[in-house]
Amino acid sequence: MAKITLVDDDENIVTSVSLALESHGHTVKAYYDGAAGLAALENDPPDLAILDVKMPRMDGMEVLRRLRRTSEIPVIILTSKDEEIDEILGFNLGADDYMHKPFSQRLLLERVKALLRRTGRGEGDEASGAAPAAGDVAARALKRGKLTLDPARHESLWDGKPVKLTVTEFLLLQSLAQRPGFVKSRDNLMDAAYDDQVYVDDRTIDSHIKRMRKKFREVDPEFDAIETLYGVGYRYRES
Repeated sequence: MAKITLVDDDENIVTSVSLALESHGHTVKAYYDGAAGLAALENDPPDLAILDVKMPRMDGMEVLRRLRRTSEIPVIILTSKDEEIDEILGFNLGADDYMHKPFSQRLLLERVKALLRRTGRGEGDEASGAAPAAGDVAARALKRGKLTLDPARHESLWDGKPVKLTVTEFLLLQSLAQRPGFVKSRDNLMDAAYDDQVYVDDRTIDSHIKRMRKKFREVDPEFDAIETLYGVGYRYRES
């Protein structure tokens, strides 16, 4: 199904999670410290990564920060239940999802399944390398002013220049850009970017929007296409 890299210094978690994932057809490579995990992620990119926060040699947040310099592979962060700051920081750094320890293996499997489905990785024709039909690409590609979004290729361009977005960021922007000028509440955006079984709060959406704006402003310092309507939500303004 999918190649998954698991990085956690707890041998019990590595063993149990690996067995659970492998029982569902996934291939798992496990590493027990952040430095080894980062090297593996860079040298042999998987379809999805699962990172613990607290690890020797390099913590999970630093692994994520360095990984996001070159890669947008989906990442699930594992964090202690009482450390809310990890969750907020993880989303700011570009995590796609998080799980609080201790967690249900069944729920983790559902999160992995949902994230792989959103990315198209590890499943179906696109994941196996087969090109989608030309008609499908044309139907799904979206152009709004300087913005071009191609879901089939997970490609985002601003004025012809590539902007690397995570899966969640891409889905949020796609939802906004589909109806320029219309306000999308945070609940609307949650529905667009997350499956029903995944709960996130308002700050998660805000963190993704903030990071997305930063990426576009690195390409165009005047970027202002995503508007905030305080107390209401966000909308895409087509220039």
